[in-house]
Amino acid sequence: MTNRGVQSGVEDPGSESELYQKSRAAEFGLTVEQFSFILEEVCQKCLPADSRASEKKAFWVTLRVEELALARACAAGRERAWEVFLTRFREKLYDVAGYIAKESSAARELADSLYADLYGTTIRDGQRVSKLASYTGRGSLEGWLRTVLAQEYVNRYRRQRRLVSLDEESEEGVQFAAAEPTPAVKVDPRVEAATDEALAELAAEDRFVLASYYLDSRTLAEIARILHVHESTISRKLDKLAKSLRKRILAGLGRRGMSRQQAQEALEVDVRDLQLNLRSRLLQETAHPTFSEKKAHAGEGPG
Repeated sequence: MTNRGVQSGVEDPGSESELYQKSRAAEFGLTVEQFSFILEEVCQKCLPADSRASEKKAFWVTLRVEELALARACAAGRERAWEVFLTRFREKLYDVAGYIAKESSAARELADSLYADLYGTTIRDGQRVSKLASYTGRGSLEGWLRTVLAQEYVNRYRRQRRLVSLDEESEEGVQFAAAEPTPAVKVDPRVEAATDEALAELAAEDRFVLASYYLDSRTLAEIARILHVHESTISRKLDKLAKSLRKRILAGLGRRGMSRQQAQEALEVDVRDLQLNLRSRLLQETAHPTFSEKKAHAGEGPG
């Protein structure tokens, strides 16, 4: 063993070999190479492309590697992993489905349909297609599954609404009735309050950048031209804003009585389920000053 993985005779807790042991990946049928590939893949999704090795190791330590290995082994079709998964999560998912769908037969149908997607019964280009392959280990697997199940319920509702023909609606006399709202996924009001608080604290320019990129689908280059800066500056700014917002929301949830783990799981909610007018919040008081204007003028934006 080289000095790279050793400190005072103790293996570095952030090393891939140590994380492999901690994850029980071997028990779930994953090799060291496969597990290392998964870690790198998660980094590509969650960290900037130019992240240093030390930053990756620090990030890996925060992951729920045992649940990550379990999920990815299930996605790869490892039977032992699937047995563990079912033992650990089957009843919990049925309970959550019952809470969402209210009616028992609908709840079981919802949970069973999700199991097919999780197991990966579809083959595409010779590869299993499993929703579990998108789990990154950043939050608990149980929390991630709750979010996926809730979103599947919403998707099923929308599909069913689209399948109802216009003739059927006319016969029922409802063709001019107001559309039924999509059933709301129950979101802890503390998440909405903490998110609203964090957005309200942002500077006008930061709100403009977020609204332009996430709501208006402007490219980095377009935003950079508006603000008279380089495209890479906007890229770095977006990355910093996303991390800063997450920290602020976590802190806000902590002030509202949530533990760190509860707060992290709560943030796995789909933002479309938040009862907030994000556009209104992000665009309030934004005059999108340029970086040079911001430096030269500390007062109110142009009217």
